[in-house]
Amino acid sequence: MELERILRSQGFGSKKTCRALIRSEAVTVEGVPCDDPFAEFTSAGLNFTVDGEAWQYREKAYLLLNKPAGYECSNQPIHHPSVFALLPPPMQGRGMQCVGRLDEDTTGLLLFSDDGQFIHRMASPKWKMPKVYRVTLKHPADDAQVAALTSGVQLHDEPAPLAAVACERIDERVLLLTLTEGKYHQVKRMIGAAGNRVEALQRVSLGTMTLPADLPEGAWRWLDAERDLAGMFVAR
Repeated sequence: MELERILRSQGFGSKKTCRALIRSEAVTVEGVPCDDPFAEFTSAGLNFTVDGEAWQYREKAYLLLNKPAGYECSNQPIHHPSVFALLPPPMQGRGMQCVGRLDEDTTGLLLFSDDGQFIHRMASPKWKMPKVYRVTLKHPADDAQVAALTSGVQLHDEPAPLAAVACERIDERVLLLTLTEGKYHQVKRMIGAAGNRVEALQRVSLGTMTLPADLPEGAWRWLDAERDLAGMFVAR
């Protein structure tokens, strides 16, 4: 594949922009400077740098962010900065999307990809993708509230009660709540319907993916589709 096409596929800009980058000697390939936009390379596993920053060619991109509060999961935010501001600019250039969304004040595990099929499958109700949230409550949770959350609570505009797959009380004001739906403000609304209030909300896992303990808020890392995501879709 031509070097200019490689850069474009990885989000570094238009044909004109990528050719200019290469001709300005801003690009190295496997440690060797290259100023020819039409130089041919095998793209799979290719290592290159742009303006001194190291990259590896990825046909499809998957990454995980530890989302902090105060960011909107949108390319066109209204009230707060976009969560995409936490990612390198090429991620937007290659059309990355959030895999599901978290509210502005919700923190924790957030996936991104430019793989439309993966994003669609993650959102499909068919797979009943489990999502685990660490919920900090305003008031201590009693047995009746835990029971209500697992047996089902009625929410406004929902035709039937919604129930958590699991609800573990790990402190008097902290729950681990597992859901398989992705309704609007679902955790907050369910907690409210059970007679309590959410003070803080963090997603700690999604499917087989768990938020890494060593990943600070606002930081991100690449994921490998075969190693990290292979177990996401199992028959249910």
